[in-house]
Order: sequence, then structure tokens, then C-alpha cells
Amino acid sequence: MNRYLLCRTRLAVAFFCAAAVCVSAQSPSSSARVDAFLSSLHHSHSISVVAVSPDGKRLTWTQDGELRLAPLNDLARSQRVVASSSQHCHEGDPFWAPDSASLGFLASCTAGQTEIYLDRLDGKTPRALSRLHGEVDNPAFAPDGKSVAFLYVPNATRHVGALAAMKMPAGVIGEDGIEVQHIATVPVTETDAEPKLITPTTLHVYEFDWSPDSKSLAYIAANPPGENNWWVAKLFTQPLAGEPKAILAPAEVAGPLHGLQIALPRWSPDGQSIAVIGGLMSDQGSTGGDIWLEPAAGGTPLNLTPGRASTPVWLEWASPRQIYATEQAAGAARLIRLDLPSALPTAAVPATVVSSFPGSLGNGRDSMGLAAPADHSFFLFRGSNYERAPEIFSFDAKAAGAEPKALTHLNQDQKPVWGKSVSLDWTNEGFHVQGWLLLPKDYDPAKKYPMIVLVHGGPAAAAQASWGGGAGLSATAFSALDYFVLQPNDRGSFGQGEAFTQANRKDFGYGDLRDMLAGVDAVLARYPAVDPKRVGLTGWSYGGFSTMFGVTQTTRFRAAVAGAGIANWQSYYGENSIDQWMLPYFGASVYDDAAVYAKSSAMTYIKQVKTPTLVVVGDRDGECPAPQSFEFWHALRAQGVATQLVVYPNEGHGFVDAGHRRDVLVRALDWFDRQMPVSH
Repeated sequence: MNRYLLCRTRLAVAFFCAAAVCVSAQSPSSSARVDAFLSSLHHSHSISVVAVSPDGKRLTWTQDGELRLAPLNDLARSQRVVASSSQHCHEGDPFWAPDSASLGFLASCTAGQTEIYLDRLDGKTPRALSRLHGEVDNPAFAPDGKSVAFLYVPNATRHVGALAAMKMPAGVIGEDGIEVQHIATVPVTETDAEPKLITPTTLHVYEFDWSPDSKSLAYIAANPPGENNWWVAKLFTQPLAGEPKAILAPAEVAGPLHGLQIALPRWSPDGQSIAVIGGLMSDQGSTGGDIWLEPAAGGTPLNLTPGRASTPVWLEWASPRQIYATEQAAGAARLIRLDLPSALPTAAVPATVVSSFPGSLGNGRDSMGLAAPADHSFFLFRGSNYERAPEIFSFDAKAAGAEPKALTHLNQDQKPVWGKSVSLDWTNEGFHVQGWLLLPKDYDPAKKYPMIVLVHGGPAAAAQASWGGGAGLSATAFSALDYFVLQPNDRGSFGQGEAFTQANRKDFGYGDLRDMLAGVDAVLARYPAVDPKRVGLTGWSYGGFSTMFGVTQTTRFRAAVAGAGIANWQSYYGENSIDQWMLPYFGASVYDDAAVYAKSSAMTYIKQVKTPTLVVVGDRDGECPAPQSFEFWHALRAQGVATQLVVYPNEGHGFVDAGHRRDVLVRALDWFDRQMPVSH
């Protein structure tokens, strides 16, 4: 039997055997408590994509799966936007025409194919602009309003991106079944138009922006396969009827952007420059770094925010000399404004903090994105935190320091079913570290409680305060079920500047683990109710790696749950579908410097593990493949360490099956309850 088939057979056995064991071992009380928690979340209204008309008079948003439209000054008069009154459709992803007279949106009706629709807002039924045969995303009107551009995967057989379940390996690996995401357009004057592909088949496009004259596009792209090569993507410009030109390649530039990533291209209103977010990013869509300015004709990129002690995430031009941006700042979300001088700056551009929001925000399209009218006098977003359920808020861009204002009150009666949240700060080895602490729901300082340290993925990401959480490895769920929960934003995270984000390069599992342990000490000093002998560790993705590696380095954790983790960076390099992300972090490929990969591998120190560890993963995970979890579980079992492995069928890195997500939470709760029991 060849090596691949051997691995697949072993994994299949691991799933069926481990699943049978776990099902029989699950506590009925765990299931009931989880179901009660999940049921409590269904009472709040969901809000996702938010878009405001360019004239600032109307707002559209998705609420509980429906697309709503209302005058901005009277949101109570909202009406549902439907693609068809004769068939069942799912509408979403709204976008406005430049003249505010039309609303575009995506809809999937009975046939199942998502199409682009146009509502003239004249009382007539919206019409389908497109006739597509594939996956569509991120539609946007041209500035002249004559066409719509969008990301398009012709004849797609799976969702693009590394989070989705990978195809089962078959055929010529790395060559067969590669799907390419293009920019395509359709005119607004036609109905059921076939899409026109703008970009070549040699480029997989991730993000784009129109030029102000509607004649060209700027986009981030790389050679296929798309899920792997985003980390080496370049910035291109291309006339609609011309050929692409690479104007910025981080692998080829000198200075601090060399070898890093770029995202969110935004063309300046005068057409002279393109702004991007540039920095060390471990996942597409989890954007963060500095704001860089690139001449539209090509040239040397200019960093507008060097040394900033926060992480810009999203940006938008208000004028040729003014940029608004959102940033993560040690647990808070902020809106800032950069006023560019008339000549190119030679130092960092001072930023004015316009407003801040104590939680998570976004427009539903871009990470921490906002919606704004053409004059950028205000910005709208969906916001929430641990104390407040989602609402639509506004920032007043003309009144620096003004508090955000809630425009909706859909969830004003909702109260959290988890405990109080605290933004906790501590210092370690010269670093200022921030994290979130959730107290148990019915916290009594006279009692003793266990605590779970929940490590975020990434590592270039951050734990942020937000409502809900749901199933899976959920901080709010653990808090609601009588645990303290610490979510550390240790070195490597967003929120404290690019130097902090890059502080764990070639050092995975060491400095960041010491930051976590210092955070545990900070909690113990402040909350004597935490039992130091009942502290658990968990996380997903990089958090799963942190869990696997952490239990090889310390015995402070009584129990652990590793979700979609990485046990052996050396074998991982040849198994995953996203190996390009590793080069900026490790400095070389595994074939050129195996030692730096071994240094941070749990398998190098596997004989030191004493902590009982549950391991869960999806069988079609391309980011953190299931063999990594199998390798870790197998080693613990061989050494007599209490462990279980559960492999979930047809799941990628991000689980989509609600039953599987619930099952992960039930198993994790049951594991922690048994290893470090709570008094109920």
C-alpha cells in the first residue's frame, strides 16, 4: 500500500473508532447545557452586510437572512428586497449604483445559481443582469454606473479559498481541477448577460477596485492555485481591453515590505495612486499591517504609517489627499483619518483618531470595513461586543472624538447569557499584551472556578469582543457554562503595530507561549477565584498548534483540546495546500532550513507531554491537514497519555455543518468537565 493510501486508511479508522468511543463517553448533561446555550442565541436578530447609498439617504442591510431597504432617517420603514415574487430566493451582498438610483444585489433562487440583480427602486420587480455558471462574489458598480465587475470562478465545483473543504485528491495532483477566480463584468443595460472575463487564466484574483475613470482595474492576484499563492500575490493594473501590468511585487521590493503580503487595493480619486494594506498576514481576509501608497504607474511604495502602535485593517479614500482607515488598537476598533501633504511625505503621516468602538465592527464585505456615502461625512457599520448584541452604528466623520451612535435597536432587549468581560493588560519581556477575560456567568468570588485559555488562530489575527460565538471552541459558550476564559492577544497578533505582529517570526510557540502564561499569572493575581490547578488550553488552527506545542513545554495545563492543529512543521510543509504562508515566518523552506521547523514542532518534544488532550479536525482540511492531528494523537496514545481523536467528514478548515460545530463544543466541554470538573 502506498504512503498516501496508508494515511487515508489510518485516518478513516481513527474517525470511526474515535467517534464511537466519544459518542458513548459524552455526558448527557454536556449535551443539554450546550443546547440550552445555543437556543439562547436564537433570540437575537442577525445583521450582516451594511451598505449606504452614495447620496446618504438610504440604507440597505441583511437582517435574519433577508435583504432590507429603508430611508436612513426612518429605518423603521424598512421593506424587504426580493429578487422574485414567484419563487423562493435568498438575497444578499447589496451594492449601490453611483447615482443612488439603483441597488444591486446577489440572489440565489430555486435553480441554485447565484446571479447579479438590479433593482431600479421604481416599484418594479428587480431583473437579473447576469447568466452565470459558477461562483460569484464582491460585485461593484463601475464609477460611471454602466457595468458591474465581480469576482467569478467559471464552472466552480467548490468554494474558493483555503478555509473551504479541499477536493479529495485524485488525478494529477497540483494540475488537475484547479479553479481560477477572475474579474468579470456585465453591463447594466442588458438582462441575463453572459459574463465577460477581464483577467487572464494565468492569474487568480483575490480583490479588486475600479479606477476613477471606469477604464481600468487594480487588483491583487497570483498564479494559480489560488488558495496557495495569495502570500506571493502582486498588485496589478489592467485596462478593461488591455493586458495586466504588475506594479508592486513584495517579493521584489527592498525595505520592510519585502516578502510580506498586500491586500485591499484602493485607487485614489485622482487616479494617481493605489493604496494597500501591507504587512505580515497569515490568512487571506484577515488583513492587517501598514498603509502603503503605490504610484498607479508603478514605482517605489511609500509607507504612510511606519511605527504605528496599532494595526490598520481597512481603508478608503475620501479625497486625493485624505484617507480614512479602521484599525485594531489593543482590544478596541478605531476609525482614523490621514491627511496627506501636497508633496509626498518623508515620514509617517499623522493620524487623527475620529472615533472608536469597544468591540467588533464591519460592513460584512471587508474585515473591519465601513459603509460611507460619497461625501464621507459619516460611516456606518454593524457592531457588537460581549455586552451588546449586533446593531447598526454610525461614526460622525466630521466630529473627531464623537461616540458612535446606534441607528437600530433590534436587539436592545437582549442580555448576554455569559459572564462579564474584562479587557486585561499585562507586560512580558518588554511587550505590552492585551487580552479578553470572560468571567463565569454566575460568578461568585467566594467560589473556585476552572479557567480555559482560548488561543486565536492566525497567528496574524486578534481576539475581539463580539456577541454570540455559537458552537465550536467558543469563549462565550465556555463562560456561559461556568468557566473563566482568557483570550490572549500575545505577540504575533494584530492590534499593537507591525513590530508586535512580527515578533514571533522563527519563534512559534516560545515567546507567544510565555506571553500566554504571563497572562494566566495576571488573571490569577487579580482573580483568586480561579483555581491554578484547573487551567485548560484550547484553540483552532494556529490556536490548535499552540495547544499541541504548549502541552510539550509546560505541565501547567490540566487538560487541552486541539482543534485543526499542526504537530510537525516539517511534515506539514509537504501536506498542506498553503505552504507559501510559511516562508515569511520561518525565513526559508523546510528543504533549506529543516532545523527552524523542527524547533517549533510539537513532535520534537512529544515525549514531554503529560496533559490529557482531545484532538478534532476535518477530513478535508487543506490549511491544517488531518494527518497532523493523527500524528499528534498517535504519539500521545503510544505514550499512554489520555487522548481522543475525532475526524469530521466532508469538513474543511472552517466547519460548515452546524451539527459538527455543536458536536465539537459538546466534546470539548465534556473533556474539560471530566479532566477539571466544575461544581454545578
